[in-house]
Formats: sequence, C-alpha cells, structure tokens
Amino acid sequence: MTKVAIIRCEKNENRCPLTNCFKCLSENKQGFAGYSGSVLVGVFTCRCQGENVADLAKILKSKGAEAIHFCTCMFANKTDKGWITDNGGFCDHLDKIIEQVHEATGLACVKGSAHLPKDYELEILR
Repeated sequence: MTKVAIIRCEKNENRCPLTNCFKCLSENKQGFAGYSGSVLVGVFTCRCQGENVADLAKILKSKGAEAIHFCTCMFANKTDKGWITDNGGFCDHLDKIIEQVHEATGLACVKGSAHLPKDYELEILR
C-alpha cells in the first residue's frame, strides 16, 4: 500500500473539492494507476508562487507520504473536448516547484492526479 499525498493549487481550491482526485486514488486510476493499492495521507494547497510547498511537503513526508501528486489542474485545463495541456493550467512554475519538493523530501513527485489529458504520460521525478 503506497501512502500518497496531494498538493493542489490555490486558484482552484474554491471550485474543486478534489472529488475525482480522491475517487481515482481509491480506485488506482488515472494518475494513481501505477499503484497496486494506495491510501491518502494528506492534502495541502500551494500558495503562489510556491514558496510554502517544500515545507508543506516535508510535513507530508513526516506523516508517512511516500509519493506526492500535483493535481492535473496545475498544468492542464478543461475544455469542452476534455483536458488538454495546451495553454497550461493554473501554475506557470510547476516544474520548478516539483523539483524543489523532490529535493527537499527525496519523495517521488508525480505530475498528475485525475482528469489526465488524452495520451498524457505521467511525469514522475524520483
């Protein structure tokens, strides 16, 4: 059983209750498909421009997180034809933030949760 944490964007926190992220996590689908079993250990919200994220990730690690997933809305956007990576999502600094989190924690950092764009291959920093 892999202990998973989720970091989401403040720009979406008042519109999205993470319902599909939690569902995909519990069913090991979408961004969580690589796990034979997973359990949520925590969720944090990233505040622009990500200055707080490395510290939040350290807390998640101290609570048992083995992998940290960054919500799809941070790098993709929803259209009437589904989710796409063109024009990005809410975060222009996500790759840098992911690197900082990985460096601070040594944990696997996964770019994606629910609503993965068609043909998107998970980016995982180990």
